[in-house]
Amino acid sequence: MSLTKQLLSQIPGNPWIGLQRADALWKQYREGEIPCSRVVHEHAETLEAIDWDVVICGGTLGVLMGAALAQKGWRVALLERGRLRGRDQEWNISRRELQSLVELELLTLAELETTIATEYNPGRIRFHKGIEVWVEDVLNVGVNPVFLLDTLKAKFLAAGGQLFEQTAFKAAMVHPNGIHITVNRSQETHPSSFKSRLLLDAMGHFSPIAQQARQGQPPDAVCMVVGTCAQGFPNNDTGDLFASITPTRNQCQYFWEAFPARDGRTTYLFTYLDAHPDRPSLEALFEDYWRLLPDYQAVELSQLQIQRALFGFFPCYRQSPLQPQWDRLLPIGDSSGSQSPLSFGGFGAMIRHLDRLVTGVDAALETNILHRQGLSLLQPYQPNLAVTWLFQQAMSVKVNQSIDPDRINRLLSGVFQAMEQLGEPVLKPFLQDVVQFPALLRTLLQVSVTQPLLGLKVIPQVGVGALSMWLLHFAMLGLYAGLYPLAKLFHPWWQGLPPVPRYYADRWLDAWQYGSGNDW
Repeated sequence: MSLTKQLLSQIPGNPWIGLQRADALWKQYREGEIPCSRVVHEHAETLEAIDWDVVICGGTLGVLMGAALAQKGWRVALLERGRLRGRDQEWNISRRELQSLVELELLTLAELETTIATEYNPGRIRFHKGIEVWVEDVLNVGVNPVFLLDTLKAKFLAAGGQLFEQTAFKAAMVHPNGIHITVNRSQETHPSSFKSRLLLDAMGHFSPIAQQARQGQPPDAVCMVVGTCAQGFPNNDTGDLFASITPTRNQCQYFWEAFPARDGRTTYLFTYLDAHPDRPSLEALFEDYWRLLPDYQAVELSQLQIQRALFGFFPCYRQSPLQPQWDRLLPIGDSSGSQSPLSFGGFGAMIRHLDRLVTGVDAALETNILHRQGLSLLQPYQPNLAVTWLFQQAMSVKVNQSIDPDRINRLLSGVFQAMEQLGEPVLKPFLQDVVQFPALLRTLLQVSVTQPLLGLKVIPQVGVGALSMWLLHFAMLGLYAGLYPLAKLFHPWWQGLPPVPRYYADRWLDAWQYGSGNDW
């Protein structure tokens, strides 16, 4: 029996069973057998009656959009395949990012404070045999998902939204004037189908709609994560945002995160890789987690009382955010891949784009711009996400590739040393998955002056093709950074335009703002 099976089988709820399911799916991805059933179809006839303005599939993060749209007066149905309840493990985020929930009137200031379960400072970045950097107010807030989702659910219902739990998406038929969604339901009192003007797919990385849109395409990269929340650690009120304690091993560079939690300490081990058949299983990664954790946190496994186990793999695609493939159907959150390949996605990525998406969907419904060309502007190309692909590749090793085991740590140590010297305006946005042209340019210039050979050694690792694509995205990042302030000058003028052209103008402004990282 593996140590992972022994320890996970003792935790309430037996997460060992869930790990086996996740590993079975991960094996399908590694073997190129990605599930891809046809769940979306098109029909030329019009629907006789439309009952909803918006149907949202996926309640855990969909309730954020649902509550905001219901408060704007739209008829919103929220479908959740299980019970809409937050998990016990906190979601880590920065306090300033949470302000959007207040600005959208989804939470009061008092409710926001109650939502925050833990808060710590400072956080550390460190690399094996390299630099150690400390920062404050970055991913240092732990949100209580149970309270947050209960509060949002209550506001959603109070605003007239309707929640259908134990109701799983089955299929959708796109008609000229609406979309017909069929479901699997556990309660006979729930409808068996929904007719709506718009469907929002918030079902996450493994959404059947997103899988059909990507046509079984293997992911360009994967982030594998395992971890626990446990008690028994030495007292430590600081966190690790990004840490490595070992050189590259088994064609993987391991990274760690650690945060104080309400009922212990959360520690994650993660790595970036591709979906090659020879890549390790989640169970194998967990075995390395148990082996390395005592050295990482100065604690013996026998001292720990494990509260929860955390694990998963997150596929990433270069063609992201995912463009709508059908009229009246928009992927949001992890379904769209709107996070960078460096990020796990989830709550943080959804929060970042929430205000933009709520405003855009509201305008699309108001103007009836629900065809895929119009909806595509709600998930536009974002060069600040595209440039991070080179960073992700520089932190991963191909299966048959031979590199110096300390190369990745030396590269990251050099880059973060340069960002530390340039100050928090450069360092902090990057740590929150926001890349900005001036900050990135200054960092590259600093590295090229202080450590001129550092970047050259990475070229053979990532390849000339990847570097060429990166230069194109970098140029687009600079273009977007220039277009956004210019477009802002004309923003007051186009507010007087008719609704349809104003919709398009506003969406392009959003694309330039978010695509250049100027939303931070």
